[in-house]
Amino acid sequence: MNTYIGIDLGTSSVKLLLVAADGTILNTVTQTYNVYYPKDGWSEQNPEDWYSGVIGGIMRLLVGQDKSAVKGIGLGGQMHGLVILDENDKVIRPCILWNDGRTQKQTDYLNEVTGKQKLSEYTANIAFAGFTAPKILWVKENEPENFKRIAKIMLPKDYIAYRLTGVHATDYSDASGTLLLDVKNKRWSKEMLDICGISEGQLPRLYESYQPVGNILSSVCKELQISRSVVVCAGAGDNAAAAIGTGTVGNGDCNISLGTSGTVFIAQDSFSVDKNNALHSFAHASGKYHLMGCILSAASCNMWWMENVLKTAEFSAEQRGADKLRGKNDLFFLPYLMGERSPHNDTDARGAFIGLRPTTTRTQMTLAVMEGVAFALRDCVEVARLSGIPVNSTRICGGGAKSPLWRQIIADVLNVPVQTPKTQEGPAYGGAMLAMVACGEYKDTQSAVNKLVTVTQTVEPDCAAAAGYDKRYKIFTALYPALKNIYKNFQEL
Repeated sequence: MNTYIGIDLGTSSVKLLLVAADGTILNTVTQTYNVYYPKDGWSEQNPEDWYSGVIGGIMRLLVGQDKSAVKGIGLGGQMHGLVILDENDKVIRPCILWNDGRTQKQTDYLNEVTGKQKLSEYTANIAFAGFTAPKILWVKENEPENFKRIAKIMLPKDYIAYRLTGVHATDYSDASGTLLLDVKNKRWSKEMLDICGISEGQLPRLYESYQPVGNILSSVCKELQISRSVVVCAGAGDNAAAAIGTGTVGNGDCNISLGTSGTVFIAQDSFSVDKNNALHSFAHASGKYHLMGCILSAASCNMWWMENVLKTAEFSAEQRGADKLRGKNDLFFLPYLMGERSPHNDTDARGAFIGLRPTTTRTQMTLAVMEGVAFALRDCVEVARLSGIPVNSTRICGGGAKSPLWRQIIADVLNVPVQTPKTQEGPAYGGAMLAMVACGEYKDTQSAVNKLVTVTQTVEPDCAAAAGYDKRYKIFTALYPALKNIYKNFQEL
């Protein structure tokens, strides 16, 4: 049986799956790498670390497997990162990551001088600090010598695809997050290129996520001992790839991802923009469109609380007893450890516990962290609902989704059923499915979803807890506005 490699190029690691054409996962490998924080609020990685992780991961993945059966590779990856190459295709500087907050000045310039209305007309979106265009402007202003050397601008997963195939390519879903794409018409925006001072020749060619972009280079085939005929497809941004992997392709389908960041992903057959641009309007890996809300810190909040504060790796043990407090906890947590994107668009925002008392327990604080992330996700869902888009159920994926307690909290806070797919590998599984379509194993993404994606568990909301969370959500929504101006004072410390 033919096999396919799915790759999820994440922020802290790359995950690789070897998947048979019938959806069976034959092997899984994870390779870690470093994130660098050269200054407060900055976040960078070395693209060479990604490539080493991918090559080493594929070698480990194929040990004991039939290498001749591998037909295709599909990538999902962290979005928005700025990778710049010189005329020799060498990386000029470390990649500025999606969660880097250095570009507030450039973001404000785009939103206030160019104007949100114009940006929405050009790209269907407004500027957020994590997007790629503000990063380009930052390099132009702060590293002019590096800016002059730019021959090609790439996104993280696309750099890996280039190293595998020699082709400069990207897909519409990932390109949507650059603020350089005219999402509605699926073409680079001339107006945005002019604003950033770049040319279309410096950007990769655009593809649908399931389209093949090239075959593996001979030198790479020799190293990996796989066939030269192996196809690499364009792949997708991590959330669009995860949506394929969870079967979120039909109009109105919703998926929540609880990874390092958190997302609410709503598939749409037709292009649309919410009136305040609080949600991103992006192209989908299915060839259609989606709306997406993104919170910058999700499962990373829980990791911070457990590992940095409590100094424990026993996540499940810390959650014991918290279930009895669902909907009753009088402690709140704002999950803005890296600032926030949707819906606040505020790089100055910070995390906070609010409501501490002498009787506050460790269990309450652990629960509050999980609830704070759920409330922030509800902020995104409420924007969709106010735009007339019903969210009546959702699928879920990501590391945080492995927690039964967290799944129940999400169901209660949103007051909708939460469905867990049989395969919870998200972007990597979606990448493998896209590779199957690229190689003709399935005629389109819907056909692949129909065959390969099944739901194994549905968590229904608890009426009493949902009612309690509804009251508490009203308090939660008042906390950020109350602290917004205070956050700015931290810059003076």
